Amino acid sequence: MNKEQIIQLAENCCQSSKVLATLSSAKKDEALLQIAEQLRTDHISIMIENKKDMDNAQEKGISKSMQDRLFLNKDRIFAMAKAVEDIAGQEDPVGKMKDFITRPNGIKVGKMTIPLGVILMIYEARPNVTSDAAALCFKAGNGIILRGGSEAFHSNKCIADIMHKALEKCNIPKEVITFVPDTDREIMNTLLTLDEIIDLVIPRGGEGLIKFVAKTSSIPVLKHYKGVCHMYVDDSADLEMARKILIDGKTSRPSVCNALETLLVHEKVAEDFYKIIEADEILQKVEFAGCEKTQKFLSKATAAKKEDYEAEFLTLKIAAKVVADMDEAMEHIQKYTSDHTEIIITNNYKNSQKFINTINSSVVMVNASSRFSDGGEFGLGAEIGISTSKLHAYGPMGVESLTTEKFVVLGDGQVRHPQ
Repeated sequence: MNKEQIIQLAENCCQSSKVLATLSSAKKDEALLQIAEQLRTDHISIMIENKKDMDNAQEKGISKSMQDRLFLNKDRIFAMAKAVEDIAGQEDPVGKMKDFITRPNGIKVGKMTIPLGVILMIYEARPNVTSDAAALCFKAGNGIILRGGSEAFHSNKCIADIMHKALEKCNIPKEVITFVPDTDREIMNTLLTLDEIIDLVIPRGGEGLIKFVAKTSSIPVLKHYKGVCHMYVDDSADLEMARKILIDGKTSRPSVCNALETLLVHEKVAEDFYKIIEADEILQKVEFAGCEKTQKFLSKATAAKKEDYEAEFLTLKIAAKVVADMDEAMEHIQKYTSDHTEIIITNNYKNSQKFINTINSSVVMVNASSRFSDGGEFGLGAEIGISTSKLHAYGPMGVESLTTEKFVVLGDGQVRHPQ
């Protein structure tokens, strides 16, 4: 694609988004349900195209964690369809009026929720993002431009074609969900300059991609660099509960951003908890890089380097440290946090509240697995990403995070400077 074609593609999406903004909630939901049905109907086509991507990934020696993110089977495709249905079932945020107040001069001032406009989604290796992002943007009345990575091109294109088929059945311009049919990096570079057409960029992928987009874009960017999720085991913790949460957080799907990457253990329970870890068949598969005290209590632990506490491993590896108390644990988290998700395992209410009030990552949990840090699990239907920058959204982003507000003023002839 040349520059003129790229600009035309973005302008078509922008024009179609204006049509989308006029649709009723019922019409939008009808289209989303049609997309979900079409995904299920055509799931074999998606699997065929996904196999092409998987074969290419294996030939290129792409990491196992990346291959896991890339892989689609019937269950994962049906889960994608279910997410679209869940989004359809949510209340439409667009057009909501709120916060009306009457000023002394009689004018009424309030706010109305409106779409952001056109969103550019740049993502790697996760074809489910194609349907999740499109459905969320569609529900919120936004046009979306999908620019996926080359490693998932066949899967992404097939999913986009299926969504277009559904939109055409509902007589809605397919350009509201625009798929970029070319993975040339120069196309991304051009798109990132179109600040008069595109309103927001959401990159989702490796830290390198996100830093590149944030540095290059002339359009506002919502960032999520990585997920270094911490779990702190307090001296009052139920150690059996801690074991189960550690297993779920580290081993259920280590390649995702809400997997645990660092374990912090209070020194009073460290010896007992590491004995539990040592004896557990599942945790025996996990590589531990730990401090000197961790190595003392956990014979298989290797010496941790500073980089280990900064790392998003995305594999069966975890950094570990024994801490003197909760204050040291929180100090460690605040030093190394990626602002994604942090957990405390405790039976001490006072400590849980102190942890919640002190740690300001986008998700803070008490006695629950980090794997719940997900838009679908939080009742958002799906997520377009997890923002670790506080403007304009923070944490898992659902439909409401893809809107903004305008002021609405109602009067009956008031003027500010009477003649």
